[in-house]
Amino acid sequence: MNKPKALFALLLFLLGLAGVASILTMDIPLPPEAEAILKARYSPEEIKLLLLLNPTIMLLIAVAVGVSLYEKVQFRVPALERLSGVTQTPPDWKDLLLYGALGGVLAGILLSLIGLVFKPVLPAEFTELSEKLQPSLAARFLYGGMTEEIMMRFGFMTLVVWLCSKVFKGLRPVVYWTGIIVAAIVFALGHFPIAFQSVANPSPAFLAYILIGNSVGGIIFGWLYWKKGLESAFLAHLLAHVVMVAAGG
Repeated sequence: MNKPKALFALLLFLLGLAGVASILTMDIPLPPEAEAILKARYSPEEIKLLLLLNPTIMLLIAVAVGVSLYEKVQFRVPALERLSGVTQTPPDWKDLLLYGALGGVLAGILLSLIGLVFKPVLPAEFTELSEKLQPSLAARFLYGGMTEEIMMRFGFMTLVVWLCSKVFKGLRPVVYWTGIIVAAIVFALGHFPIAFQSVANPSPAFLAYILIGNSVGGIIFGWLYWKKGLESAFLAHLLAHVVMVAAGG
C-alpha cells in the first residue's frame, strides 16, 4: 500500500474510532449474568473499555475491505481522497453537501413518520428498553453518522457490490442496488436479536417496524455513497439524527 492510500485508510479508521469512543458517553445495560461475571473481574471503567473491542475490530475489517475494493467498483470518498493525496481532483462540495443535506432531511422525516405510525404496536418492554438504551447525542452523530457508514457502506456495501460485479460480469445499476439493499437489510436484521431478547413473542408488526425502521435510512445513505461519495452519506446520516432529535425521536 502506497503512502497516500495508507494515510487515507488511517483517516477513515480515526474517524470511525471517534465514533467508537463516543460509546463511552452512554450507559449500556448488560444481561445480569454477563454483568455479574464482568464486575467480578473488572472495574466499571474497564468494562466500558471492553465494550469498545468488538466495534473496533469490525471497524478495522471494514476499513481494510473498503480500501482494497472501493476503487474497483468506482466508489468515491472525494474529500478524504484529496486530503490524503490519493487524488488531486477537488471534491464537488456543492453537490456533496446539497445531496447529503437533502438525503438527511428526507431520511429523518421518513424515520420519524415510521416511528409515529408503528408506535401503537410497539410492546411496552421494547419501549422501556429503548429508553434505557437511548444513545447520547455524541453517539448518534459520531457513531451513527460516521462509524456505521464506514462499516456498512464503505466496508460491507462495497464488498457486496464487488461480489455482485463478479456474478454479473461488470458494473451496472442492478449491482449497485443489490449492494445498497443488502447492506440496509443486513443492518436491520442485526437489530432482531435485541428485539427477541426484549420481547418474548414479537408480533409481525413489531418485526416489520424493526426491519423497515432500520433499512429505510440505509437505502438513502447507500444511494448517496454510490452517487455522491461517502462523505455525503456521513452528512445525511448525521442530519437524519438531527431531524429525529428535533422531532422527539
